Amino acid sequence: MENRKNKTLMTDYYELTMGQTYYDLGMKDTIAYFDVFFRKIPLGGGYLASGGLEETIDYIKNFRFTNKDIEYLRSRNQFSEEFLKYLKGLKFKGDIWAVPDGTMVFPDEPVLTVKADIITAQILETALLVNFNAHSLVITEAKRITNEAKGRPVMEFGARRARGFDAAIEASKDAIIGGCSGTSNTLAAMEYGITPLGTMAHSLVQFVGDEYEAFLAFAKSNPNNCVFLVDTYDVLRSGIPNAIRVADEYLTPNGLEFKGIRIDSGDLDYLSKEARKMLDAAGYPNAKICISNSLDEYAMKSLNEQGTPYDQTGNGERLISANDRVCAVYKLVAVEEDGIPVPRIKVSEDTGKIINPGYKKPIRFYDNETGYAIADVIKLYNEILPTEKYTLVHPTETWKTKEIKNYRMRELLVPIFKKGKLVYKLPTVEESRDYCQREFETLYPETRRLENPNKHIVDLTDELRELKEELIRLHRKRVEPPKQYQKER
Repeated sequence: MENRKNKTLMTDYYELTMGQTYYDLGMKDTIAYFDVFFRKIPLGGGYLASGGLEETIDYIKNFRFTNKDIEYLRSRNQFSEEFLKYLKGLKFKGDIWAVPDGTMVFPDEPVLTVKADIITAQILETALLVNFNAHSLVITEAKRITNEAKGRPVMEFGARRARGFDAAIEASKDAIIGGCSGTSNTLAAMEYGITPLGTMAHSLVQFVGDEYEAFLAFAKSNPNNCVFLVDTYDVLRSGIPNAIRVADEYLTPNGLEFKGIRIDSGDLDYLSKEARKMLDAAGYPNAKICISNSLDEYAMKSLNEQGTPYDQTGNGERLISANDRVCAVYKLVAVEEDGIPVPRIKVSEDTGKIINPGYKKPIRFYDNETGYAIADVIKLYNEILPTEKYTLVHPTETWKTKEIKNYRMRELLVPIFKKGKLVYKLPTVEESRDYCQREFETLYPETRRLENPNKHIVDLTDELRELKEELIRLHRKRVEPPKQYQKER
């Protein structure tokens, strides 16, 4: 989608107040490394499909402080004129590595790494997290839903339930990446080259007043798209009989195809089964049944188990506004000294929030025989991993190990920006959808399932694990306060 306005100030205010501090310390040119990662897979699933890279690229390409931005910051009476002048000339000159949209990713591994001067890197935080968190959730939900569709087309109908105007447009694109066949959102279809799809609404039937006349008028206006919404009054006693009548009296005599019906309320299993009988008996076995009405992956799984004879679905609110969050974070992991990235660590009483330090690269191991992803291993940037055999170590119970052989390795992060220049060619939405599906198919079936999914292994190399433990020990020594400030135990 084309950039509509400069969004550089879409950053938390404390990024700028910290920027003033870095500037006052004379550290504005110090190079820092930040990782984006998440700690828990949402939706109770076994995977997360990444998203938001296109929006991040757009944000960084247009990263600049306008005169209006500077005037606003000046009005806060909190920033020095020297710092404001510095911001006015600030451009992104750093490096970014990221996973492409649609990549299957897992907790605690970097999905995006920034290398830039500390002030720029700090300002980017909010936008990068907004993009990854929002878009990854929609793509993941779409993948979960389309997987449960078992090959049937899924239409994205969620614009009116999205969390804002731009969110609706971008979420339509995300839904396609996650496997949907098209969107009802016309602007999104135009912006991204997506197939626009739609049937009709109850209001047409209500407006015309007579259901048969409404269907007939729709057929005459849309002779190649005759899918009738049959639940305005009564699906079995009115809607389907009137749809069949229009097919008999207008479509078939004119050599036109009766495409099908849509059911948007009621007992979708029962109504679909009865509808199928009626359509077949009337001589329309090829007429499709589309169902909608707040469908999520669990509802579709239930319908599948009941043998519901539907052919496609329209999914809206449960797809676009999934009831969960990704909660990715952005953490400083290294600072350059004499051109070398020196690791930094954040330690917490909550062990799950202790970060993996250093400039790192996540590597995915694939089984050469099955093609499935065996595990991910996070290594320090300059480590070389063995190609013949590797021993995986349980992340917390380190006495549990597993030796693997006959594998290939793939580096997950790809270059996006180098020295401020975009070096990544954005794929089309269709290319991202195909890539996302290929990624999904590399996961073990046990990892893909909705309930009690198998946990994909994310391991640390021995060198990274030892570095982390050493930094934790050093940190504990440093934080011992002077005796007069020590709390009695």
